[in-house]
Amino acid sequence: MNPKLHRREFLACSGAAALGCCVPKLFAQEFTVAGDLTEFVRISKRDPRYFELTNGKPYIPIGLNMINPPNGDDDDLTRLESDWLRPLSENGGNFIRIWMSLDYEIERERAGNFDQKRTERLAKLLALGKKYGIRMKLCTENFRHLGEWPQWWTARPIYKKENGGPAENIRDFFTSEAGRALYKKKLDWFAEHFGSDPIVFGWELWNEMDCVGMPLEDILTWSTEMLGELRRRWPEHMAMQSFGSYDRDEKTERYRKLCELPGNDVLQVHRYLDLGAQQEICRGPVAALAADAVSILLALKIPKPVMLAEAGAVEPNHSGPFKLYAKDKAGIILHDVLFAPFFVGAAGPGHCWHWDSYVAPNNLWFQFGRFAAAVDGLDPPAENFQPFELDHERLFVFGLKGKTKTMVWSRDKQNTWKTELEEEKEPETLTDLILDLGTKGQRVRFYDPWENRWMDGKADDGKIVLPSFRRSLVVKIS
Repeated sequence: MNPKLHRREFLACSGAAALGCCVPKLFAQEFTVAGDLTEFVRISKRDPRYFELTNGKPYIPIGLNMINPPNGDDDDLTRLESDWLRPLSENGGNFIRIWMSLDYEIERERAGNFDQKRTERLAKLLALGKKYGIRMKLCTENFRHLGEWPQWWTARPIYKKENGGPAENIRDFFTSEAGRALYKKKLDWFAEHFGSDPIVFGWELWNEMDCVGMPLEDILTWSTEMLGELRRRWPEHMAMQSFGSYDRDEKTERYRKLCELPGNDVLQVHRYLDLGAQQEICRGPVAALAADAVSILLALKIPKPVMLAEAGAVEPNHSGPFKLYAKDKAGIILHDVLFAPFFVGAAGPGHCWHWDSYVAPNNLWFQFGRFAAAVDGLDPPAENFQPFELDHERLFVFGLKGKTKTMVWSRDKQNTWKTELEEEKEPETLTDLILDLGTKGQRVRFYDPWENRWMDGKADDGKIVLPSFRRSLVVKIS
């Protein structure tokens, strides 16, 4: 994604949302235990499809992309803290993704020269993460060319030989010994100044590296080598790589090869609602496109966590943030990005883009609290969840069957971004719908994430009658 297209000034949000108040701070404390911040996040030893801390406690990364947070002066950091990090934390958030480039770029004037002041800014950012219990996935780079293309935000001209850099062009940077040595030198700087800090969720090599205009095999070769370099410098942290939005058929084989990369600890996928996308599913309901992206990676049967690492909605072909975002005061797009991936088997909720042009202006932080409430007390590695999908005329029904619990998310198929935002149709109240889950003699509870309310239920002859709800409902069977 292009963060520069999505940055704009926005109204500062308080801790309380105008639509559905934020989860109380007492609730948020259950997700931010100070002692746990000394523990690292790792792939679970009990079930490699999920995460846990090094003390064995489960960890579900609840958060979003916050790629380019304010970086000018201390006033900017204050705004970052009050407008973004605090409300996320108060609503059960414990994760963000940061690019260590663009406005946080430490190598700005000349290749191989690193800016100490900008390094200190990154250190202050990590300190804020510790203050609020928010771990950070750190992406080291994002550029795609050395100045040949018009997209200035993806350019790194200081790496061209004519400007004192090591490379003639982008491929030369990745394939030459000088280019690889320069990248490793930057990793050394990060390792020297940040060490192995538990507030770091993990290290990501590159943002959407298959967009750099190089042959795929060169990208895979470079990624394999550099994933090993990440592991050598940060043995306590996970290492990962990312590719561009899964929006056309040719991406299927690219993503398979990405997932099979040696040393790639987390299987990440990016996918957006994009009316210019080749694949029809990317133009339809957000719940469906998010669930499908995760299910495709899970079908590879690689025993690693799967994450929908970037999602949201864009104008055709990623030409800007979705114009209908302004109407989405209820946060239905964010809601679907959060819930759909986890309930089809991802290691956590999906992570939305447009933190500054959608989530914050619409004050949607409460949506993170609703997801946190739905999974409160859940230990996914202990459950050994098996995903399933139930055919239903009116609902998407995505479920996880575990050893002691079954979790189900039901989503109204007839309530989508198109009906609610474009056609301005109010969501219908659904009544007397039945899920046939074969459940008998077990405790049934319902969570309405739009009302932030738990309710008791029951199963008769294996069938569960759902209470009245709008848009979506969570069913918990234990």
